[in-house]
Amino acid sequence: MTNAAAGTLRRRPAQRRSLERVERMLDECALLLDEVGYEALTTKEVARRAEVPIGTFYQFFPDKQGLVRALALRNLDAFLNRMATRLGATAPGDWTEAVDLGIDEFIRMKRTMPGFGVVDFGEVLAAPGGPALPGTQRMLDAALENNVVVADRLRALVIDLLGAPGSDALARALVVAVEAADAVLKLAFRVHPDGDPELIAECKRLVRRYLSDHLAG
Repeated sequence: MTNAAAGTLRRRPAQRRSLERVERMLDECALLLDEVGYEALTTKEVARRAEVPIGTFYQFFPDKQGLVRALALRNLDAFLNRMATRLGATAPGDWTEAVDLGIDEFIRMKRTMPGFGVVDFGEVLAAPGGPALPGTQRMLDAALENNVVVADRLRALVIDLLGAPGSDALARALVVAVEAADAVLKLAFRVHPDGDPELIAECKRLVRRYLSDHLAG
């Protein structure tokens, strides 16, 4: 259980058994999102498949939305951890390689990670290419839109690993870049179920060119 995901729980699991139960519930939630979608997802079925009493479910999650919020935060942590690992292993020559790596990792998760096509970083999608269900733009934080939270976490990563300046201008630029990439990648998955390669390439080019004013040099 990641720290971010644990922070959404009613009660933080203190014992290994409780931690394993929470992880099983999140795993089954992800699988059910692929199988039946968000609207048909029920807390009762998640608990049944995770082999936990329904009372145990409500000890940790207030409702279905709270469960999905915890899954989205776990997904975001997984993405950032993968990014950090790959950046550390490959030592990219410049920041443009990091942009490509991040988009590639996101696409890989869309194609392979259970539930990620329905809920990636908070927004609940009817399909991997959208549209989003109303009222899910602030799943990660009640005060901030999902993409603002994602951009802020990415900013911390690029400052730490790439030595980028921790300026307000960079923070704003990353919000714009995340919003733009999100829109183009949704389009890529509407065009093709695995993500249209040409649109993915255009997304990389768009983000690299836009961020060049803030990260080049």
